[in-house]
Amino acid sequence: MGNIFFKGTACAAVSLIAASPLAADGHSETAPREALQDAAIPGVAKTPMAAIDLITMPRLGGPTVTPFGRYAVYSVTNTDPDSFDRNAAHYVLDLAVPGAAPVAFDLGLSGFSLTFGPDNFLYFISYEHTDDREEDRGRVWRIALEANGNVTGPMLVADMPGTDIDGFSIAPTGDKIALWGAIARDCEDLACESEVQELGTGRVYEGDAGFYRHWDKWIAPGTFNRVFTFDLVGGEVTGTGTALDGGNADGAISGNTPTMPFGGGEDISWAPDGSGVYFVARETGANEPMSTNLDIYWSDLSGGAPTDLTAANEAHDSSPAPSPDGKYLAYLAMERPGYEADRLVVHLRDLETGETRALTQETDLSFGGLQWSADGDHLLASAAHVLDTPAFRIDPESGEVTELDLIAGNEAHIGNLTSLPGGRLLFTRDSIGVPNELYLAANNARGRPLTDVVTSRMGDLATTMTRRFSFPGADGDTVWGQITRLENQEGPIPAILYIHGGPQGSFRDGWSSRWNPRVLASQGYAVISVDFHGSAGYGQDFMDSINRDWGGKPLEDLQKGLAAALELDEQIDGTRACAMGASYGGYMVNWIAGQWPDRFDCLIQHDGLFDMRSFYYSTEELWFPRWDFGGSYSEARETYERWNPANHVDEWRTPMLVITGEQDFRVPYTQGLQSFTALQERGIPSQMLVFPDENHWVLGAENSLQWHNSVFSWLDRWLVETDADADTE
Repeated sequence: MGNIFFKGTACAAVSLIAASPLAADGHSETAPREALQDAAIPGVAKTPMAAIDLITMPRLGGPTVTPFGRYAVYSVTNTDPDSFDRNAAHYVLDLAVPGAAPVAFDLGLSGFSLTFGPDNFLYFISYEHTDDREEDRGRVWRIALEANGNVTGPMLVADMPGTDIDGFSIAPTGDKIALWGAIARDCEDLACESEVQELGTGRVYEGDAGFYRHWDKWIAPGTFNRVFTFDLVGGEVTGTGTALDGGNADGAISGNTPTMPFGGGEDISWAPDGSGVYFVARETGANEPMSTNLDIYWSDLSGGAPTDLTAANEAHDSSPAPSPDGKYLAYLAMERPGYEADRLVVHLRDLETGETRALTQETDLSFGGLQWSADGDHLLASAAHVLDTPAFRIDPESGEVTELDLIAGNEAHIGNLTSLPGGRLLFTRDSIGVPNELYLAANNARGRPLTDVVTSRMGDLATTMTRRFSFPGADGDTVWGQITRLENQEGPIPAILYIHGGPQGSFRDGWSSRWNPRVLASQGYAVISVDFHGSAGYGQDFMDSINRDWGGKPLEDLQKGLAAALELDEQIDGTRACAMGASYGGYMVNWIAGQWPDRFDCLIQHDGLFDMRSFYYSTEELWFPRWDFGGSYSEARETYERWNPANHVDEWRTPMLVITGEQDFRVPYTQGLQSFTALQERGIPSQMLVFPDENHWVLGAENSLQWHNSVFSWLDRWLVETDADADTE
């Protein structure tokens, strides 16, 4: 059994049934911080981290860099602890001067998507205007920024009456710009006023039109994310624009670019000479909810139908990255249609001959964040690997993959890779213990920190330590897990079994603003996570092994992993334990309630699947259950019912907190209602927390505080020993 140690690293109104006494009610919720200051945790001297710390922790965004790599600009999102308003502060940093201090500057408007253009101007999107008489909508602006923080501007670049500009991409030549926004497919221009419906509020959906709702939004019939290119003259957009989807031309396509629900600027990439654009789209139609077939298209900006470059692959293709010399196109591709968690392999296409090679087919890693080095010598990408997400160098000739050693100790989570001239690499790094900071590495050396947005602040709080461990899981396979708890805490320490979602996911060593092991451990608990069969970072066979086996090997791994953790750390009190999880983790909590009903003192189930039949007929991305269960519900009824928690509710007896968001269309909130009903009719102690304005995640600051307070109160209710408990022992 392997062990690795490291410190500090690693859903409008709210409906609350049987509300916990610590549930947030207004802006003045400070009880958790005061309680932690007053409550002594044996062996811990510093103040432990509270939920309010997590929610108000400054959040560093990804950087943008001037064309020659001298200066970087980054944003930090701050949350006011009283009003919970969130605002971004912006900084410029001289990368050529070691130890240079970041300089704050003001855009003049509230802006986001900051990007340097080839002209060295800083471009951004704002919903505000310098003229208070103008209506609010998304527009592109730019400023001239000096190293000392002086700003000239903002100057208007693009304004599309009737349309919010959601994003932009500037051609490397600086004379063109791509703009995108959600408009009707029959609009000939990006500036397109929405038609006012004359009768009623109902929306009519055709049976062969594709998604009618997705993630957390109802689809406006006939409306798509669409990209138009424009000439850019003197920093201003000119002309009516050219639609990349082909507009009304023969062979034009209909689909979303950026893709829904999470696509962004990585779906659009200019040719280095500005002659055209590569973009990603999934065509709409009756098969859309069942299809993972994203394709990469090429538009020569003529206004004609785009060319499908990856039509031969009926699975996922994405992340187009043309080489700096314009000769090659690198991209990511999956092999199996309908499988959203298939391995992402780096491909390379010769743009002159059309010949395509799979570069990383022999490397059992699934890559993301693909890009070329500044000199075009190699490719860079990141990938989950055991409990880390390191960066890798990929040789475009041989396909050789080399893991980069950017951080002393565990790499944890490396992100926002930005290759700079001179062999330098800018990146962010976060871990279980510390959120994102910005680093710079040179000549294959380890990175040096450039920022201290949160590190010193975290140092003022009680330190947590995370212990990695492995054990023989189902079928004798090696399974990895982590234990996070307060350093120097003296036992006995109640245990939390933390169950990740996906199910093809991982609770790897990385920071989270939602399911955060450090803040939970800081309440005095030992947080135990297990990367059960199906988890990411252990090879594709390990990930595939959960297929049609949702409640089998994963449950066995969780059972064995909990036992291994308790054996490893004798200070953890296994007689006081709760299990909690979201999405698939919530499913597993419902499954545990019927299959392992006497193990835990309490359960917390967030957005978990309860009834596999009703889930299938109400979720939106049907490719997901079809792959994981071997077909539609009617085609694979036996498999769905074999792993259906609803079939085992008569075994339920463990107290459960149910949490759901009404805007969750992935696992509709009715799944939570059903599990709560099962608890109520059996008289099992239970609570349900419903967020009408949250989706599959809890994103709002106040809602997040309420979520944490409700969760902590529920755990304390069942795990914290009182004086009365002690008297009865």
